[in-house]
Amino acid sequence: MQSVIRKSLLDAFAKNENQYLSGQALAEIVGCSRTAIWKHIEELRKEGYQLEAVRKKGYRIISTPDKVSENEVLLGLETKTLGRSIHYKESVDSTQRIAHTLAQNGASEGTLVIADEQTAGRGRMTRHWHSPRNSGVWMSLILKPLLPPQKAPQFTLITAVAVVQAIEEVCDLLPEIKWPNDILIKGKKVTGILTELQAEPDKIVSIIIGIGMNVNHRIEDFPEELKGIATSLAIESGDTVQRAKIIQKVLERLEALYHIYMVEGFTPIKLIWESYAVSIGKQIIARTITGELRGTALGITDEGVLKLQDEQGNVHLIYSADIENKD
Repeated sequence: MQSVIRKSLLDAFAKNENQYLSGQALAEIVGCSRTAIWKHIEELRKEGYQLEAVRKKGYRIISTPDKVSENEVLLGLETKTLGRSIHYKESVDSTQRIAHTLAQNGASEGTLVIADEQTAGRGRMTRHWHSPRNSGVWMSLILKPLLPPQKAPQFTLITAVAVVQAIEEVCDLLPEIKWPNDILIKGKKVTGILTELQAEPDKIVSIIIGIGMNVNHRIEDFPEELKGIATSLAIESGDTVQRAKIIQKVLERLEALYHIYMVEGFTPIKLIWESYAVSIGKQIIARTITGELRGTALGITDEGVLKLQDEQGNVHLIYSADIENKD
């Protein structure tokens, strides 16, 4: 019951941003006594919220703590579906594993799993993802589009567009997309995306989208092997970034793009994706499980497959590879 009251209280503040709400008004909105409201206000203060109380005006939130728990993400979240059900843990082995279990047990579309720390975070090809406590965004989102399984890889690209748009809006940075699932800033990796599928032969049951984002890491927070190739939003912007805010913007952008995709198909998303792509028109090396291909990255197909033209003019379709720019 307390968590329901707390949600309603935070939602009221979010809908009346920068406005004072009296104890009586909050009591009527939330459905409890003014004494209970006062107790919940004090609990919010203990959690790190700064609330201003003015006699005859009421309360308003001045600032929120840099947490990624349910309260912080829901406060001000402007989505209809994505992130409306949140499972938060301080430390987990993998948000992706938990999201898979939730999806198998019937979790609703838009369910979000967030952790402050992952002890066994992973990226593509089962690679380890460095996920230290209280510095990044480690989350997994459940989608349930009514589509055939072959459409699932497009959701990696849709998510990449949502992430770069969110970073632009919140941090005023210029991120780029490296096919298929990396977000770079000045050539260094800031975000990875892992898309996994639960499906029947003819339809998607659930898509689990894992997002790992380096947010408030300092350079000394990275292991030696990552210092030359990884970065964070704080390093690049010079400012601490509120993690809940970047989560909200990713969810809001992704929900909008998801709607466009389901109505208009992948073409509008493809055009946006290519405008952020770091390799289009450049010489690349594509390392696949069968060997290396070298040539010019032409763009992606309507299915999200990378097109590479070799020196003989032959065009190859790359479904899965590690990409390296030659120049």
